[in-house]
Amino acid sequence: MKFSKMPYARPDTENIFKKCGALAQGVRNADSTTEILKLHKEFSVIYNDIFTLYAICYIRHKINTKDAYYDKENDFFDEIFPLFTKASVDFYKEMVNSPLRGELEKVLGELWFVNAEMKLKGFDEKIIEEMQKINELSSKYSKLLASASLDFDGKKVNLSQLAAYQVSPDRNVRKAAHAKRTEFFLENAKELDEKFDELVRLRDKMARKLGFSSFVEHGYINMSRNSYSPADVKLFRDGVKKSLVPFLSQMHEQRQKDLDADKLKFYDEGIYFKDGNPKPHGTPEEMFAAGKKMYDELSPETKEFFDFMLENELFDVLAKEGKAGGGFCADIPNYNAPFIFANFNGTSGDVDVLTHECGHALKSYLSGDIEIFEYKECTYDIAEIHSMAMEFFTADWMRLFFGKSSDRFLYMQLADSLAFIPYGCMVDEFQHIVYDNPKMSPDERKAAWQKLELEYKPHLDYDGDLFFGKGGAWQRQAHIYELPFYYIDYCLAQICAISYRIWMEKDRKAAWKSYLELTKKAGTLRFTDVIAEAGLKSPFEPACMEEIVKGASELLEKLKKRAMGDA
Repeated sequence: MKFSKMPYARPDTENIFKKCGALAQGVRNADSTTEILKLHKEFSVIYNDIFTLYAICYIRHKINTKDAYYDKENDFFDEIFPLFTKASVDFYKEMVNSPLRGELEKVLGELWFVNAEMKLKGFDEKIIEEMQKINELSSKYSKLLASASLDFDGKKVNLSQLAAYQVSPDRNVRKAAHAKRTEFFLENAKELDEKFDELVRLRDKMARKLGFSSFVEHGYINMSRNSYSPADVKLFRDGVKKSLVPFLSQMHEQRQKDLDADKLKFYDEGIYFKDGNPKPHGTPEEMFAAGKKMYDELSPETKEFFDFMLENELFDVLAKEGKAGGGFCADIPNYNAPFIFANFNGTSGDVDVLTHECGHALKSYLSGDIEIFEYKECTYDIAEIHSMAMEFFTADWMRLFFGKSSDRFLYMQLADSLAFIPYGCMVDEFQHIVYDNPKMSPDERKAAWQKLELEYKPHLDYDGDLFFGKGGAWQRQAHIYELPFYYIDYCLAQICAISYRIWMEKDRKAAWKSYLELTKKAGTLRFTDVIAEAGLKSPFEPACMEEIVKGASELLEKLKKRAMGDA
């Protein structure tokens, strides 16, 4: 069904909660596994129904945050979802505690019960009020950023549109665009601090109500961390500081020479070539035609998937007034339909939408045949492998978008992927500090961020910027407000994706086969197990980071020679 035709009506939550309660009672009284599995299937129908309606509402709200109807419906879901979480947890509690659990595990799998137990640990009805307030604050933060209407270049632009000017080949334009962004954040600094203060207070309160020492432990449970701990993540971050940060500092010095600059400033950070970064050619329609050719040729699976996306209007990618910033892929369960949301701005980031978000969407499309509905979803660390690796597997088709500049793009893509990892680790460590010290003041948080910048990005020079240069850069990162502890998933997945990029150089066919099998598995395995089966080295292995740096540096040298026409 085309997205525009998908019906939406507010769900009858009273009836839904009543049905969930009856199903939980049914599991408690059941005397056969067959009966319990039938009840689980009935629960899956309710679950998919409500998440289908939520997805439609969420997408339409993000497309136009000024639409009064969907704004109100979004508020409704902010309030109702914690109540539905209670109904779900009540059902899972009966499944976990069933005397027939041993038999059920033979059908549902041991991992199903591991994940269900995490749901139980992470929730109690006594935190519903805090959850509702957190949802409300997160929505307000998103709307605040979407409300930006900035005068620049003789136009009114939002933050997504301004981002195109931030990577202009003209350094003065870049500097002015960054200054314009700073104006917006300075004007809203007080509100940004107040919202985050309240979010930290609420999350800490929730965690303590559940018996945790801090929100860190609760946050890991919320993220379904079922195969590694905060200690493992710290070891990974330490490896990034030891091996990757020094390598990137060398790259920074070389980039300074390449750009013929006395000193690189923060508004130069995303620039890789003196005459500017490569830009995709053509209109959005022409880019989608190129995307279709790319996925037609990549594999039978990607051809079928991309045709389905186009036929059913499952993209909204043009930046416009009132549209929320950023990009995402959302699943619409009852239609087995992924939806891709983005903000095209004429930069290479537009191509990332056709690769990164399509990696997410491909997983959603391919997981339609998984019978146990909970396994269709995977943890974010696995999900980001799907997206980040797809960016690399489409390398042979970048000429369709960049023409003669495609080699430049491929060099920039890999360099940028490596440069992202310390930033992502910095976001993660910052959140550990914040939630281990929930009474920090806004100034103390900003000081903590500045200290981390010295460790992870020692080359960074903010050129006296009055907001971002004062430890405020993290406040533009929506995940920190809305999805705490998500960001390390990007870093772990990026290591796996770069591993695939290195593997592609040696045996592209084998690498693609591994990726496709990994994607089809969705959430049926833990992160550490799925990458082991795929033939990838774990990011938690001490030698992994050094191998990535070695392999990536060799590939970067090769790509740079091609980019400069020296091959």
